[in-house]
Amino acid sequence: MSVSDIISLLSGVALFLFGMSLMGDGLKHVSGNKLEPILFKLSSTPLKGILLGTGVTAVIQSSSATSVMVVGFVNSGMMKIRQAIYVILGAILGTSITGWVICLSYINGPSGISSLLSTSTLTGIVAVAGIILRMFSKNQTHHHVGDIMMGFAILMFGMSLMSGSVKGLGEQEWFTSTLTSLNNPILGIIIGLAFCALLQSASAAVGIVQALSITGAITLSSALPLLMGIAIGASFPVLLSSIGARTDGRRTAFSYLAANFMGVMVFASIFYILDAVFSFDFMARVMDPFSIALVNTIFRLIMLLLLAPFTDVLEALVKSLIPDKKKAGDPTVSLEDRFLSHPALAIEQSKNVICDMAKQAKEAVFEASSLLSQFSQKGADRVFELEGYGDLFEDELSSYLMKLTGQELTEQQNRYASVFLHSLSDFERITDHARNIAENASEIHEKQIVFSEEAKKELSVMVDAINEILSLTLEAFLREDEVQAKKVEPLEEVIDDLSDTLKMHHVDRLQNGQCTIANGFVFNDLVTNFERISDHCSNVALAIIEMHSEYYAGHEYIDRVKEKRLPDFERTYEHYREKFSIQ
Repeated sequence: MSVSDIISLLSGVALFLFGMSLMGDGLKHVSGNKLEPILFKLSSTPLKGILLGTGVTAVIQSSSATSVMVVGFVNSGMMKIRQAIYVILGAILGTSITGWVICLSYINGPSGISSLLSTSTLTGIVAVAGIILRMFSKNQTHHHVGDIMMGFAILMFGMSLMSGSVKGLGEQEWFTSTLTSLNNPILGIIIGLAFCALLQSASAAVGIVQALSITGAITLSSALPLLMGIAIGASFPVLLSSIGARTDGRRTAFSYLAANFMGVMVFASIFYILDAVFSFDFMARVMDPFSIALVNTIFRLIMLLLLAPFTDVLEALVKSLIPDKKKAGDPTVSLEDRFLSHPALAIEQSKNVICDMAKQAKEAVFEASSLLSQFSQKGADRVFELEGYGDLFEDELSSYLMKLTGQELTEQQNRYASVFLHSLSDFERITDHARNIAENASEIHEKQIVFSEEAKKELSVMVDAINEILSLTLEAFLREDEVQAKKVEPLEEVIDDLSDTLKMHHVDRLQNGQCTIANGFVFNDLVTNFERISDHCSNVALAIIEMHSEYYAGHEYIDRVKEKRLPDFERTYEHYREKFSIQ
C-alpha cells in the first residue's frame, strides 16, 4: 500500500465523516428541530423508547449522538434512567441503517439502465441537485434539503475513495495474514473496539470494514469480531460527553457502554459455543459490503432482543457502580447548557424547572399558613428551606433563559421564554412572603400572642382564599390553561377587598380594646403578605393569558376587564365574594 493510497484512505474517511455529519444536520433542520422533543416526549413506554431510539438514530446517522442527547435528558431530570436505556437499545440497532446507506456506493452497472444506478451517476445527480437547491433557492427548507443531498454525495465520494485506496490490499500477504489472526474473537473485538474509539464513529468504522471487504480477503469469522468490537467502541464518545454531568447523567452514559459490552459478551458466548459444537460452515464465507451490512443489522437486533428483558438489571448495575453522592435535601437545578442549541428542548426543560419552582412556592405558602394554627420549628425550617430553593431557582433559571434568548427562537419559543422570565420572579417573591408568614407565626408562638376569635375567623377565611388562588394559579400554569387563568383576577380582586375589610376590622378592635398594638402589628403583616401573594398570582395568570391571546400589554388587559366588568369576570367575582365572605 503506497503513501498515496494511505492519503486517499484518510481523505475518504474524512469526507465520509463530514458527509455523514452534514447529512444528519440537514435532516434535523428539515424536521424543524422536532426530533429531540419527540424523542423526549414519546419515549414513555419500553416499545416506544426502542422504536424512537431506532428511528431517530437512523435519521441522524449516529447512535452516539442519540445517546449523548439522552444523557442530556437524564442529566436535566427530563427523563428517567430506565426510560433512557430503552432509547439506547433502539439506538444500538438504528445505527446499523448507515451500513445499508453505504451499500449504495457499491451499486455499479456496465451500461443501459443499470448504469443509471451506478455510484458515480447517483452521486453526480444528487450532488448537482443539492448544490442547485443550496445556491439558488431562497427557501430555508430547500437549503437544508440541499445540505442533505450534498452530505450524501460527499459520503458516497468518501466511500469511493476508501474503496479505491484499499483495492490492492487483497493481494498483500501481510494483509491476509493479519485478517487471518482476526479469526481469534478476542483479538478481533479488541481491534474493532480500538478502531472505533479512534474514529469516534461506529458508522465510519463499519464503512471502512465494508470498504476492506471488496479485497475479497475478509470472511465472516474475521468480520464478526470486528463488528462486535465496533459496537463496544461506539460507547467512548458518549462517555466523554458525560464528563462534568451529574450522577444520573454519568449513569446513563455508562449504561450505553454496559449495554453494548453485556450484549457483545452474551452474544459472543452463545454464538461461539454453538460454533464449537456444530462447526458452522458459513464462517468461511467471503464477505462483501452488503453481507457485512446484513450481519451488522442481525447482530445488533439479536443484542437488542437479548438485553430488552433485562433493563432493570442494567439500571441496577449502573446505579451500583456509580453511587449517588448527592446529600439528602441538597437543592439542585437541572439545566443543560447543551440544550441551548436545541431551543425546543431548552424551553421544555425550563418549563419543567419553573413548574417545580411553582409547586414549591405553593407548598411554602401552605406550610407557612398551617403554622398559624399549629406551630412547629420543623415546619418553619421547611418554609425557610423552600424560600432558599426559590432564590436558587430564580438565579439559575433567569441566567439560563437569558442565554436562550440569544439563540434563534421561533415566535412561540420567544413567548415561552418571556412568560418564564416574568413568572419565575413572581414565584420567588411568593416564597419570600411565605417566609415572612412563617416568621410571623414564629413570633406569635414565642410571644404567645393570642388573637380574638373574630380575628382568627377572618384570618382563616383569608388563608382559604389564598390557598384557592394558589391552587388555581398553579393549575393554570402547569396546564397552560387560559380559561383557568382568567378566574385568577376576579379572585385577586376579592382578596384585595378582603384585605381592606380585615384591616378596617382590626382598627375597630384596637379602638374597642379587643386587640393590642403588638397583636395588631403581626395581624397587619400577615394580611399584607397574603395580599401580596395574590398580586403575584395575578401576574402569573396574566402572563399565561398574554401567551395565548392578542393582549400583550398586561395593564391594558387588567384595565379593560375591570373597567368594563365583563360578564364572565363579574360572575366569577361574585362567586368568590360569596365563597370567602366574612359576614
